[in-house]
Order: sequence, then structure tokens, then C-alpha cells
Amino acid sequence: MKKILIAVILIVTAGLLQAKITTKSQILSPATDMPQIQLDDQSPLEEAHVLSIASLRQQSFPGSEITIEETLPPGSNYKRYLTSYLSEGLKIFALLTIPNAEPPAAGFPAIIFNHGYIPPAQYRTTERYVAYTDAFSRNGYIVFKPDYRGHGSSEGNPAGAYGSNAYTIDVLNAASSIQKHPQVDAGKIGMWGHSMGGHITLRSMVVSKDIKAGVIWAGVVASYPDLVNNWRRRNPSATAVVSGAPVPAGGRRWRDQLAARYGAPEQNPDFWNSISANHYLSDISGPIQLHHGTADASVPVRFSLTLNKQMENAGRTVELFTYPGDDHNIAANLSTALNRSVAFFDKYLKAI
Repeated sequence: MKKILIAVILIVTAGLLQAKITTKSQILSPATDMPQIQLDDQSPLEEAHVLSIASLRQQSFPGSEITIEETLPPGSNYKRYLTSYLSEGLKIFALLTIPNAEPPAAGFPAIIFNHGYIPPAQYRTTERYVAYTDAFSRNGYIVFKPDYRGHGSSEGNPAGAYGSNAYTIDVLNAASSIQKHPQVDAGKIGMWGHSMGGHITLRSMVVSKDIKAGVIWAGVVASYPDLVNNWRRRNPSATAVVSGAPVPAGGRRWRDQLAARYGAPEQNPDFWNSISANHYLSDISGPIQLHHGTADASVPVRFSLTLNKQMENAGRTVELFTYPGDDHNIAANLSTALNRSVAFFDKYLKAI
């Protein structure tokens, strides 16, 4: 009888131990069987937790040495190159400009230039934004304008900026790459972004402390709940393509798919806050200057007005310029906006 009782105890104990082991395994890997969300029919969206700011902060962005692919015709007082660097093993092309002047002892300040949405198949590294990059290049800045993956000749899938962190990762690797350049002051890295590029700039600045100042024009800088509930794509048009308006190929399925998987923002605010840079503004790496035309038909000026107030509430340095009646490119006030942008970088980047 005693032997039978001992045997029963051993069997029960083994069962309990097995249950504990199984339970512990499930806790350690809760996302193992989580289904992937599809961005569109061709490109799988990474598991949604990868979109979180916390997840980005856990990653490393080593970049690489910059390779000169081609020497381009020079600018007025600066050299121009078609270059490449590595991001997650992908070869990403970028425009690089370097002032002709003798660099300061610590090197030139550098600006990562984040372009807005252009259909990836139509994008060319050396085209568009010429006047914009020229303004910084002429004023003593090294400018590094990355393609983003899948754009032009750059490798990889153009996964988009809103349902994937891929472009933000490319930009953070661009920042690390330009810091390795022998003529760059690695402690003076700024970032400029237009439209979709503004979204990328804001995310980059709550992830990396290396970005000392940011300038955003007509930025898609709303929180994800605001984007989901209040931002709708207008019909694609030639104007949108020329202006860099944020009209992603394949639409905005990311919005519906994330809502289907995680619930609407009102139902699951923790998730939507976790992927919104706006929720982390107290950690932003430097001052921000915002520019927006009040007649912007692609990105509402309200986005910049709201971010300005959020930055103030977080006790962070911010400047806001609105341009009455101006468009998505601030075309009617281009010189004024560029001069203000250069002056901002002079104060918060070059002078630090």
C-alpha cells in the first residue's frame, strides 16, 4: 500500500512539473505563433509589436562605411556624389554633398535629408528636392539623402513608412553611416524631413539620441490614433506625385489591418500609443522646427499645430511657422522657409 501511495505521488508530481514547464515556456515566447499582418498582397507586415518605439530602441543601427558609386557634377561650392551604404544587409543608395571649404577641426555638421513619398519605381536618387538640399549644402553642411529601401536602385521591398519601421531603420542606419565619414563631426547630426519624411524624422528623434535637431516640413506627424481616425487618402494624382504627397502604392491597408488585429484606438489605446512617436516626446533628442502651409491638401496643417502644442506640453524646444494659403511644398514661401531652416540648424546644430 505504501509503495502504491509513493507511486501515485510521483506521478502527480511529474504532471505538475510538466504543467509548470509548459506554462513557463508559453510566457517566455508569447508571440511565437502570432500571425503576421499583411501590408498588401506582396509585402508582409512585421508583427505589430515591431512597430513600437520600445522595439526600435532595442535594435542597433550600425550603418556601414559609405561607398562612392559615382562622382556627380558639382554644386556651386560643394561636391556631389552618388553613394551607397548598408541597412539590414541591403544596399541603399544616397546622394551625398560635401562643402568645398576646409572642414572645421571636428568636421562638418551633417544633415540627414528624408524625402517625402514618391512612387518607388519613379524615384531617382539625384532628382527632386534639388533646391532644398542646395540650401544646406551651400551653407556649410554635409547633406546625406538616402533613398529608402526599394526606391530607385536600392535593394529591398518598399514596405512604406506607416505600417512598417523599415524606412526609419534605413534612416537610422544612414545616420550611423554618415557619422563614420572622416569629414563629419559625429556629434553634430541633424535631420530634415518632408511629408512622409517628417514622420520618419519624428520617429528617429525619439529613438536615437544622436539626432541633435530636426526640421519638418508638412509632416505626417500626427499620432497613430489621429492618423487612423482623421486622415484619409485623397485620390492619387499627378499633383500628388510631383509634390511628394504621402500616397503610398497599395493604399493604406496597414490602418485597417492593425485595427482588425488590435482593435480601434479607443478599444486599445496602449497599443496605439506604443507605436506613436508623439507618446514619447519627453524623450526627444533635440529641438524641432515645424513648417506647414495652411492650404496643404495632402497633410492637414492641424498635424503640425498639434505637435507644436504637444512639444510645448512636454517642455521641449519647438518652433512653428505656418504659411497662409501655401501648399504641401510651401512653394510660395520656399526661400523664406529654407532660410529659416538653415538658421535653425545654424543655432541648434552648427553652434553646439
